[in-house]
Amino acid sequence: MKDIQRPAHHRGRGPGRLAGLLMALLVILGLSAGAVLAAPGGTAQQASSTLTVPARAMDAVAAMQPSWNLGNTLDAIPDETSWGNPKATRDLFATIRAQGFRSVRIPVTWSAHQSTTAPYTVDAPYMSRVKQVVDWALAENLYVVLNVHHDSWQWISKISTDHDDVLARYDALWTQISAAFRNESRTLLFESVNEPGFGDATAAQKTQLMNELNTSFHKIVRASGGGNKSRLLVLTTQGGTPSQDLMDDLYTTIRALHDSSLVATVHYYSWYPFSVNIAGGTRYDDAAQNDLNDAFARMRDTFVARGIPVYVGEVGLLGYPDHNHPSRVERGEALKYYEHLGYAARLVGVTTALWDPGTWAYLNRETLKWSDPALFAWIKSSWTTRSATASFDKVFLEKKEPITAKGVTLNLNGTKFRGLWHGETELVEGRDYTLFDTTRLILTAGALTRLSGDRAYGVNATLQARFSRGLPWQIEVVTYDEAVLSDATGKTDGFTIPTQYKGDVLAAMEARYGDGSYAGPQNWTPYQEFNVSFSPDYPNGTIILKPEFLNSLRDGELVTLTFNFYSGKKVMYHVKKSGDSVTGTHVS
Repeated sequence: MKDIQRPAHHRGRGPGRLAGLLMALLVILGLSAGAVLAAPGGTAQQASSTLTVPARAMDAVAAMQPSWNLGNTLDAIPDETSWGNPKATRDLFATIRAQGFRSVRIPVTWSAHQSTTAPYTVDAPYMSRVKQVVDWALAENLYVVLNVHHDSWQWISKISTDHDDVLARYDALWTQISAAFRNESRTLLFESVNEPGFGDATAAQKTQLMNELNTSFHKIVRASGGGNKSRLLVLTTQGGTPSQDLMDDLYTTIRALHDSSLVATVHYYSWYPFSVNIAGGTRYDDAAQNDLNDAFARMRDTFVARGIPVYVGEVGLLGYPDHNHPSRVERGEALKYYEHLGYAARLVGVTTALWDPGTWAYLNRETLKWSDPALFAWIKSSWTTRSATASFDKVFLEKKEPITAKGVTLNLNGTKFRGLWHGETELVEGRDYTLFDTTRLILTAGALTRLSGDRAYGVNATLQARFSRGLPWQIEVVTYDEAVLSDATGKTDGFTIPTQYKGDVLAAMEARYGDGSYAGPQNWTPYQEFNVSFSPDYPNGTIILKPEFLNSLRDGELVTLTFNFYSGKKVMYHVKKSGDSVTGTHVS
């Protein structure tokens, strides 16, 4: 994955020159460095996993569930700390194991540390550092998947126009990786390449190139001997995409290799509009749910049902979580997705690896604590059981109107409703709420009046719906009025709309010209991408229109913006660009 990156100051990496020379000699001799190379602190580095790997590939991959990605670390460009994460430590892997993960994927980008000319030698200190990190994970009794990561788009993608040189470099890279890790236990897996894509090629040529890379990888690793003769090897589709045609191509490749220790891999980040909040994808609705169901059914039917295990090497959402920016995806909708994802993986029998780009997302790499423990609780619960959800995680009470009964529809997911709680107080059925047909939960006007208190804007109370198993579902009682947007002037490099949110939460922005055509960089839809074309700034009471959006507008033409809020309210606003100046006016 290359979508979520953060800059950071470079910090030192790797062991010293003497260790590097030793590694270079070992690579040349085709030996494993594991039993010989010393760590910077002088302790010999050798994996000491006590795991017993099942003989059948299907059973071994099942034992790897759940999995976690050490994202934006060794895959960062050019160095391990370049994208904002600290260097990996053994304590990190001990934490991951203690949190219930059974395997880790360690993405590695080799390009900045490999010669671009023959014999395409990998810097020995870098190989040493990669091996140190892998051995730490293995020593914590984790399965490890090691790969060739952003090299895919940096230079491997040029194979269609520079075939021989690219293939020679790719083959040389895997020859060196195979030599360095040949004596590791079978708990280490190799993955051919991450999300490969090929430019300047027909569909048939792309299929052939993908097959060639996977096949060459297989041949090199198997011929290197040692533990690599029976090591589980992970082969990918183009782009890691789980489409039927590309998975059919991968199935053909795997069957032609006649090797029972092969694993298919794809990635899954949900229905794209929901994953990034574009094109109106603000809810985990039928379209998003069907996309997941269909993708996992394809994995089952194409591979699992035919005896080939599947390792879904990256799962998550492309735009969530990101604690450095306003949340693109509404929290409750995200929880529904993760709950469904875990269930689908269990249902079809695949192993999934959470893509964790670092501190601003899931695990804080400095503190080794979850940035959002409640979110992780939902992810972890989904590994073993279903949890109930609801049509939404908020009920909105318009302040200017009298309070009336409000309801949500429960998605029971095989559970039974056990009650509604406010803190330590259980609400009384009949007086505080009514349950119709086991799924329609109605909060009474009296209960909402009590819970909303003085009706200050924002969240007045948080309820818990509890069920026979799984996690409780939170329902926030929110007081709001329609947001008020004010006139403004500014420039295309930064334009803010003064906004009184009045307790409401921004969901989406539509943009249209006067002739009805769509405005903005994403001109295939009126709904622009959250945090790319626009972004809420709740603390400062503004909506920010981004330069990417403003610079895409036609000069001198009025654009009507429609801001959609989660309460259901829609507020309109006009903007017009003239050169680098922007004028905004509210619409009464």
